Amino acid sequence: MSEAALEADLLNSSPEEIVLLLGRAAKDAAHVLSQTSTQTINNVLDSLADALVAQTDTILAANARDIEAARAKGLSAAMVDRLLLDAVRVAAIAQGVRVVEDLPDPTGRVLSEVVRPNGLRIEKVSVPIGVLGMIYESRPNVTVDAAVLCLKSHNAVILRGGSESLYSSLALHKIIQETLESFNLPAACVSMIPTGDRAAVGAMLRMNEYIDVMIPRGGKGLIERVMAEARMPVFGHLEGVCHVYVDASVRPDIARSVPFNAKLRRTGVCNAMETLLLDKNLDKGLAQEILAQLLDAGCEIVGDKLVQGIDARIGAATAEDWSTEYLDKKLSCCVVDGVREAVRHINTYGTHHTDSILAEDAEAVQYFFGAVDSGVVMHNASTQFTDGGEFGMGAEIGIATGKMQARGPVGLEQLCTYKYLVHGTGQTRP
Repeated sequence: MSEAALEADLLNSSPEEIVLLLGRAAKDAAHVLSQTSTQTINNVLDSLADALVAQTDTILAANARDIEAARAKGLSAAMVDRLLLDAVRVAAIAQGVRVVEDLPDPTGRVLSEVVRPNGLRIEKVSVPIGVLGMIYESRPNVTVDAAVLCLKSHNAVILRGGSESLYSSLALHKIIQETLESFNLPAACVSMIPTGDRAAVGAMLRMNEYIDVMIPRGGKGLIERVMAEARMPVFGHLEGVCHVYVDASVRPDIARSVPFNAKLRRTGVCNAMETLLLDKNLDKGLAQEILAQLLDAGCEIVGDKLVQGIDARIGAATAEDWSTEYLDKKLSCCVVDGVREAVRHINTYGTHHTDSILAEDAEAVQYFFGAVDSGVVMHNASTQFTDGGEFGMGAEIGIATGKMQARGPVGLEQLCTYKYLVHGTGQTRP
């Protein structure tokens, strides 16, 4: 089907029909991308970065429609800010494209190689997954982030942005498709559901014939639905109940700085600390300092009786607090009997996202690293470093807490799978 015919069909189709049409086109486009050279992909990304800057006024005009609608709906100032684009933010989006352009191609890498006694040479080689589905809310920049990561990893993608950012996302998507077409690549390499109808989400989740992996990015409600209904594998995380355990062997300067940063640098992010665990043998004066600086900065703390005894401003924690993602200036805190009890608490109440130990005791660190069942485990560092950019990935499409090949920040390498290439010289099996 030609691009023009596909576009005409989309305008006259139901959400279910739209997803079916886009799925078929994306499957074909994925085959084209798998055979497209690294240089061509890089040229596309370079041209896209230029086009985003050149068409800033067009992007901002579309964004103004989203902002006007958001304010009319009474969305919070924080939500409006997440939607807002300006020239500086558009320039930052373009720069992010150039960062991905400069990263190595993750496909075609020989992950391992073995020569069998019979002479067969077996290579394990990274390849694209195929077609990815991306469902996300609010931030229009995700449209570009997802597109460039998928293109760089030679995957096609079907995007479904939030209704609040529909006009911005469609404007960005149009620029992406124009850039693809200028290099004679199918526009279906990066498709977008052109409607805010929620029925499209359900249709995507059932489309396992065409969509190989689903990636949700947004609030708890969206991710719960995706994980419950998707008929294909899901790369994502439901919540980020992240912990920092302060061992008795901790350096005082680290104990003072890391928990404060892990909680208060940004409170509304999935890698913010939500529970602080204090070793019962931690210096009492140091424990008071850690808690006081958080409280003095306006952070509400609820805890067990031992923690409440350290500072009168600390309230009583409920059973629900230990598994709560506050995403606000609030945290839960308890005293634990060493690293083993800390690990039990984390594995019981955590969400396998990011957990950190602050310690100088090498044995405690080794035990924590081996026993904590999370995608990212840290030593003497803030949980807020769990980020694709901070991990040297250039960008990320999300955070995954599952146990498949994508765990932690999902960047280019995690958007690849592998296949075995077996080289023979006429061998037959006896």
